[in-house]
Formats: sequence, structure tokens, C-alpha cells
Amino acid sequence: MMRASSSTFRPCRALAVVAAGTLLVLLAVWLAMQFTDEVAWDVRDFVVMAGLLLVTGTTLVTVSGRLRGPARRWLTTGLLVAFLAIWAELAVGVFSRMAG
Repeated sequence: MMRASSSTFRPCRALAVVAAGTLLVLLAVWLAMQFTDEVAWDVRDFVVMAGLLLVTGTTLVTVSGRLRGPARRWLTTGLLVAFLAIWAELAVGVFSRMAG
């Protein structure tokens, strides 16, 4: 009987980690809302952030599972930069303020 090595790509487990991470981030925001008025999200904010985290994480997991070396690093860097740019724009309008 062949055993799977520890480095075998397991997409179901990786996607479960992405989902759990998304829930933890959203839970942290919800908990912050209970203790301070500085964090004021509504349902739409939670839905948008959940979608952004899930899409970014799922893309990273599915594509990087097939890549190695520099290609994987470039993909990870690009996805994280895109995620942070979208997050900054949605949070405070960083880029729209710079333009006008």
C-alpha cells in the first residue's frame, strides 16, 4: 500500500484552512465591534470582506498548489498586493483620494 507523503497537495484540507481563516478574521472584527465604536461594520462589510478573503485564499491555494519556486513567490506576492490594495480602497478610499 502506498502512503501519501506529507508534501502531497490536499485541496480539500487547504480550502478548509482558508474558510477557517476567513471565519477567524471576521470573528475578530465582530469581537472588536463589541468593545469599541471605532469599528463599525454592517452586514455588507462582512459579506464583502468574506468574499475578498475567500477568493484570495482559494485562488492562492488552487493555483499555488501547482506551482513551485519563483512562480509561486510571484503569485503569492501579487495576490497579497492586490488584496491589500482592494482592502485599502474599500476601507478608506486611498486611491480615489489620491486621484482627486
